[in-house]
Parts: sequence; C-alpha cells; structure tokens
Amino acid sequence: MALFDENTTIEPAPRQRMSRRAVAGVWALAVAMVMLLVITFLPTSYVIQQPGPVYNTLGTAMNADGDEVPLISVDGAKTYPTDGSLDLLTVQVQGNREHTPSWFELAMAWFDPSKAVLPIDAVFPAGQTTEQRNEESAAMMVDSQQEATAAALSDLGYDVGAQLSVHSVIEGAAAEGVLEEGDLILSADGQTVTDATALRKVINDGGGDPVELVIERDGEQQTVSVTPKESTADGETVWLIGVTLITDYDFPIDVTIQLNNVGGPSAGMMFALGIIDTLTPGELNGGEQVAGTGTITADGTVGPIGGIRQKMWGAVDAGAEWFLAPDSNCDEVVGHIPGDLRVFSVKTLDDSLKVLETISDGGDLDELPTCKAG
Repeated sequence: MALFDENTTIEPAPRQRMSRRAVAGVWALAVAMVMLLVITFLPTSYVIQQPGPVYNTLGTAMNADGDEVPLISVDGAKTYPTDGSLDLLTVQVQGNREHTPSWFELAMAWFDPSKAVLPIDAVFPAGQTTEQRNEESAAMMVDSQQEATAAALSDLGYDVGAQLSVHSVIEGAAAEGVLEEGDLILSADGQTVTDATALRKVINDGGGDPVELVIERDGEQQTVSVTPKESTADGETVWLIGVTLITDYDFPIDVTIQLNNVGGPSAGMMFALGIIDTLTPGELNGGEQVAGTGTITADGTVGPIGGIRQKMWGAVDAGAEWFLAPDSNCDEVVGHIPGDLRVFSVKTLDDSLKVLETISDGGDLDELPTCKAG
C-alpha cells in the first residue's frame, strides 16, 4: 500500500500577510529600540559613586615611584609591631564634566546597592575643572595627614603647634585677588583659627556674609574681607571662599604617610589610629580587621564624610567585621548596612579608641554607641 501518491503535487498554504496594525507595531518597536540605543549614548548630568580601593594603615602601599613602602612610618621615636588591620576606605567617581556615564550605566547603577547616582554638581561644583578638583582633593589629603598626626601625637601627650596657611587660590573664586599662596590666616570674624575645619565653620555660619580675615603676609599682619560664594556639596548648600589650606605643625617626631593617588580628608581618623598603634605596645584592634572613615581635627574631633554607604560596602568586600562611622553620618548609615557588618558611631578619637579597646579585650560591644533611627 502506497503511503504517498507520486502524481499528487502538494502546495504550501498561502502565507498570511501581517495586518496593518501588526506592521505598525513592529515599526514602532524598531523605532523605540533605535531611540533607546541613541539615548543610551547621549551625555548625562550625573556621575556614579562606587567603592574604591581599601588600604590598611598598618600595612604598605605603593608610592609615586611604584615601590611598596610602609603606609605610615615614624622617625625619632620608638615604634612597636602591629597586627590585623585598620582599614581606610575610599570612593571612586565614575565620570566627570568632560565625560559623563551613559544612561545605560546609570540605569545599572540604580539597581546596585553599592553604588550611588549623584548630580554632577554635587561632586564637581560649577566652574571647577576636573584638574582643579583633583588639586583641591590632593591638598585636603595633605592637610588631613597633618591633622591626623597632630591628633595622634596630642593624644599621646606630645606638644604640637599649629599655623593655617593658604596653599593655593582657585581661579575665579571669591578669594582671588584678596588672598595669596603662602598667606597665614590668623583669625576669621574675630575667632582664632588654626585648622581648615574651624575656618570653614566660621565661613558657613555666616551664611554668605563677608568674612573678615586677619592674615600675615611677608611678615606683616593685615585685615582683608572675602565674600563667600554659594556652592553645593553632597546635596547641601555650602559657602566657599575658594582656597585650599594647609595647617603646618611643629612636630617633635617625624611621621610620614605615603598614599599615592588618594585625595580628600576622609581618611584622617584612620591615619590617627594607625599612628597611635605604631607608637604604642600591643595591638589597638586586638589583631582583628577593623575598617572606618571620618575626618579629624587636631583636637580629635571626628567629622562627616561623603560616600559612606559605598565605603561600608568596600569594608565588607575587604573582609572587615567592624566599622567606625562618624556620628554625623548616622542618618545615611541606618537601614543601609550591608551584610553582617557591625557599625559603631564615633564623635571623637577617644570614642574610636574605646571601640578598638572593647574589640581587643573581647568586651561587651552592645554597650557601645551605634547608629540608630532618629
């Protein structure tokens, strides 16, 4: 029995034509995909913050020549072995005014809890080039190292002096033509200032009013007035006179901090802890891995920093179990602590030393201050 009739021709069923509505839908989808592709590569007005490298202040780092050197070294005083780590955290910024992230990159960052999407003005103030920002950031790092050394040595009973000077004046800033590189700033609105934090406080307390500065230039004192300009930093209004500052101290021993390609003041507290650990017997951290962040002034006051959520993620990625956070950043910490990281809030260098002592001694960590919802 034949299965097929060889004399029979089988013709395929006629292909049904797409309806006009279906054709229109296909074209609409194609146009939408093309537009999405085009938009993806259009310039944006945002940048991305993400966790940066983690450095152990008790360990080593690469210097400008690419050599591995102690991150903190001391000359003129006895030093002691350390163990574990006191990690400082950094934040990397993806994008700048010359090259911003694509919309696709921004969309990906929105869904990554370790990253933050910020308006470009919050990171790169209007009128400031990337080069100027980098120069200012480098100067703040130098200043933070000086402040950290002063805080650490003062805590250890050493006598240090302080003198605030102008490192540079930003082109087009409020201080241009009024202040000069090398000027010593003695007081602001009648208040003696010996560090950049104190001067910034006087300026911002004035809310934009002219600030009267007593300075010393070429050995002679004079009084000048500077009217600050309004700017935005981390979403908040600040008043700036447009100078980078350095506080010079008369240290009785030489402390050298070598950390290449890292700027800003936020490592100050961890520098101070690393210096104290280097100059005292035993291990402040009990040989454990502790991370932290925070600015510091010579009197040991710990101040707020930017990008704390990204820094907590950096601490977790580096394997830290404990994290020291400035009390003034607690509103950004609550509800955003990654993994099993345990965060303690600190206001002063003494607070951070108490946390380390409790960790080292195996004490009751529940008795220590933490960040809580207000």
